[in-house]
Amino acid sequence: MRTAVLLLALVAVLYAKVFKIETYNAGSNMARLIKKGLYQDYLRKMDQLRSRHEVLATGSQPIIDYFDDSYLINITVGTPPQQVTVILDTGSSNLWVIDAACKSKVCDGYPESDYTKHKFNTTASSTFVKEKTEFFIDYSPGYCSGYQGKDTITFGGLTVQVQEFGVANMLAEVYGYQQMDGIFGLGWPALAVNKVIPPMQNVLSQLDAPLFTIWLDRKLDIDMGGAAGLITYGALDIVNCDSTVNYVPLSAETYWQFKIQAFSIGTYSESKSEDVMSDTGTVWIRTPNDVINNIVKQTGAKFDWINEMYTVNCSTMYNQPDLIWTINNVQYKVPSVEYILDLGLGKGKCALTLYGLNNGGNQQIGFAKAFHSGLPTGSPMSSI
Repeated sequence: MRTAVLLLALVAVLYAKVFKIETYNAGSNMARLIKKGLYQDYLRKMDQLRSRHEVLATGSQPIIDYFDDSYLINITVGTPPQQVTVILDTGSSNLWVIDAACKSKVCDGYPESDYTKHKFNTTASSTFVKEKTEFFIDYSPGYCSGYQGKDTITFGGLTVQVQEFGVANMLAEVYGYQQMDGIFGLGWPALAVNKVIPPMQNVLSQLDAPLFTIWLDRKLDIDMGGAAGLITYGALDIVNCDSTVNYVPLSAETYWQFKIQAFSIGTYSESKSEDVMSDTGTVWIRTPNDVINNIVKQTGAKFDWINEMYTVNCSTMYNQPDLIWTINNVQYKVPSVEYILDLGLGKGKCALTLYGLNNGGNQQIGFAKAFHSGLPTGSPMSSI
C-alpha cells in the first residue's frame, strides 16, 4: 500500500482525557523483498492478479513504522482481550480483523513477510456477537471480505464496549505479504461500508476535545523498526508538532479531503485548485502522471523497470529541490530527505516515494510542522 501524501503532521478534527498510542513501523514490504531478491517475483504475481481482476479525556498510542512504508498501532478485541496490529488508515472508515477460522496462506501470512498474523478467535471471546451482515471492502491494493460482528475493543487507553467491525475470511493476495492483522479506519462515517460507526466516533464522548493528532516520524535507516510516531486522541500533540496549526476546511466529509491551490518543485509550478486527501494508510505520494513527469525532470530521476519505481542517486537525497504545496494560502515545503527513500536497491539508487494517478461547517483538517530527532538540523518536516 504505497501511496499518499508526504506532507506535515496531520491534525484531524472531528465533532467534539487525552489518550496517546505510539505508532510502529513494521518494516517496508518492498525493502524486505528487495533484500531477499524476491521483489521482482512479487511484482509479477501482483501484475498477474491485476490482469485477472482479483485485486479489487485525552490519550495517545505509539505508531509502528516499517521502513517508512506502513504505520500501525496495537489494539485489542474481545473478552479476554486479543491483541492485533492494524494499519492506521485515514483513507477508510471501517475496522476489520482476520478471522482465526480462516486457514488460507494469505490469512496466515506468507513466509516472505517474516510475520505470523494475529487472527481474532471469535469463539474465545465471551462478548462477541456475530451478525448476519456480510462485508466487502475494495482498497486500491486489494480487497477483504467476510462477516460483521460486535465486540469490545480497546486502543490507547480507550474502550468501546460495543464496536461493530468486520471479521475477514477472504483477503487479496497482497495482504499475505504485509505485516498487519487488519485495518483501523479513521475516515468519516459517510465512507464506512454498511454504515458502520467508526471507532473514533464511538469514543468522542470520552475525550477532552473532539479531535485526534497523528505524528509520523521519519527513519533514515531502513533497518530501524519499532516506534515511529504517535497518535493522540483528544488533544493536539505540541511535543512532536509545532504549536502553530493551520486549519483547512474539508471539501468532503468522507476522506480527509481538502483543496490545494498550487504545487511547485524547482522551476516547475502549477496553480490549479485540486481536491487531494491525506491518507496515513498509503504513505507514498500518489499524483497525476503529468505532475510526476515534471518532478522527474526536476530531480533527474530515472525509471527502474525492474523494480517499477523512479530512482535517483542516493547522494542527492539532501540536495534535491523541495516539494512545495500551497494550501489555504500557506506554503508547505517538504525537503528531499522526506520524499527520497533508501530501500536497499543497491548501485547507489534511492527511490522517489511517488507513483502515478490517472487524471481524472467546522469540519477541517490542520497542518503543523513535525519534529524529527533522527534528521539533520534544518529538515523539520514530517511524512504522512
